[in-house]
This record gives sequence, C-alpha cells and structure tokens, in this order.
Amino acid sequence: MILRYAGFWPRLGAHFLDFIFLSPFIIFLLWGNSHYRLFPLYNLIPSALFGLFFSVYLVRHFGGTPGKLILGIRIRKLEREPVGYREAFLRYCPEFLFSLILSIVLVFPLFQMTDAEYSSLTYSQKAKRVYELAPKCYTPINNLYAIWVWGEFVILLTNKRKRALHDFIAGTVVVHEAPLDFQSSGRKDT
Repeated sequence: MILRYAGFWPRLGAHFLDFIFLSPFIIFLLWGNSHYRLFPLYNLIPSALFGLFFSVYLVRHFGGTPGKLILGIRIRKLEREPVGYREAFLRYCPEFLFSLILSIVLVFPLFQMTDAEYSSLTYSQKAKRVYELAPKCYTPINNLYAIWVWGEFVILLTNKRKRALHDFIAGTVVVHEAPLDFQSSGRKDT
C-alpha cells in the first residue's frame, strides 16, 4: 500500500471546517474582548488549555482535528503509526508558543487603559489603541510569526510528502485515510 499525502487544498479545507467548528468559541472571545477590558487576561489560561486540547489531545486520540477527520485525512508518524502525545505537542508547539507570547504581550496595554476609556471605544478603535500601547517587542514577534506561517506554506508546497514545517519538527505526515492499494486496483507496487 502506498500512502496518499494530503496536500494544500485538503489541509486548507480541514482548517476551514475547524474554523466553522470553533466559530461559537471565536464569537464568545470576540464578545468578551469587546465588553471587558481584562477579558484577554482572564481568558489566557483557558484559551491555552483549549488549544492544547484541540490540537494535541484530539490529534493524539483521533489522528486529527474535527476538520481533518471529516475530510478523511489523518496525521501519522513517518513510519505510518498513529501519533503520540510527543508528536502531537511538537506539531502544535510553534503555534502555541507564538500565540501565547503574543497574547501575553497584548495584555500589558490593557493595564494602561481605564475601563471608561476602553468602553468608550468601538471594537476597531480598541484594537488600534491596544496595538499603539503594545510593547516594542510586539512587532518583531508578530513579524516572526508571519514569517513562520508563510514558511509553513512554502515548505508544504515544495516537498514530495507535502509536509509543513511543523510536520518536520514532529516527524509526522498528513495522509488520506484510505491509502492506495495497487494490488486491488490492478497495478503492481514497485
């Protein structure tokens, strides 16, 4: 049997389905951020734990996030075995660290604002004000994160097994659930 590697489009589709699946959580976060100045601080640990549950626990126990499962793609070790907690965590680690660091950095501006100032601003004005007050380290960290994300796409699109950077870090590959069986399709495996 030959593995069929899941490329850009199936993985993008899985991310889109995950976004739909997570939309109630995202809407709750947007609502909380717009109504309560310190909501990002109170939500920091619950969001980090939820991210670990979604991207590590589900990947370890089911072979992927809900979007991947719906589309019939799974995350596997290079040896075709199911991933363990180590591989699942290593895959998620760069995104987790960037998200956590950026979230912590963006909490500091909230302490420089009053509740009255915060509640008087529109949602876009709040975001603009938070970025204005953000520590100087925010921009380079955010730029590194953007480089990481674009690097993921470039690497994914330019290697035979369609692995992204986080796949290389974790020793994983994303494959279609049903591998090609050349014997049953009339071709011989070479």
